[in-house]
Amino acid sequence: MTVVSVDKDVEALSLTVVAEFDADVKRVWRIWEDPRQLERWWGPPTVPATFETHDFTPGGKASYYMTTPDGTKARGWWQFTAVNAPDHLEFDYGFADDQGARMDHQGAAHATVKLEPIGARTRMTMSTTFESEEQLQKVSEMGMEEGLRQGIGQIDALLAEPANA
Repeated sequence: MTVVSVDKDVEALSLTVVAEFDADVKRVWRIWEDPRQLERWWGPPTVPATFETHDFTPGGKASYYMTTPDGTKARGWWQFTAVNAPDHLEFDYGFADDQGARMDHQGAAHATVKLEPIGARTRMTMSTTFESEEQLQKVSEMGMEEGLRQGIGQIDALLAEPANA
C-alpha cells in the first residue's frame, strides 16, 4: 500500500498524509511538476482532474477541475508559495467558481509537500493546514481523506512508467 498513514489533527487544524514509493525523489517530483502526470493521480479514479493552467513557480498559479461520474465539474485553484526542486513544495488552494475564480468565502488551505529519500525509495509527506475547524470538518465530510488515499494510490502505476510518459 502506497499510503502509510493519514492523520487528522483537529487541534492543529491539519491533515497529514504519508506515502512511500519505489522511485527516487527526482522521479516523484515529476508527478507534481508535470500537469499531465498530476492529472493522472490528483483525485480518486472516478473523479479525474484536468489542469487548465499549471505555472509551477513561486507565485505561479494552477487552475483545474475534477469531473464527477455524472459530468459535474468541481473547480479548484492553487497558488504556489514555494517550489524547491526536487524535494519541497508549498501551495495555497481552495475552491473556484464555474469561471475558475477563487471562492474566498469558502476559505483557503495551505499544503506543504516534502519528499525525502529512504534508500532507493521516497517518502512523501503532504501536510495541509486549514483556516478553521469548520473548514477541516467540511472537507472531511466531502471525503478528502478517502479521496487522497485513492488518488495517491494511483501513483505507483504512474511511477512504473518512464518519467516522460
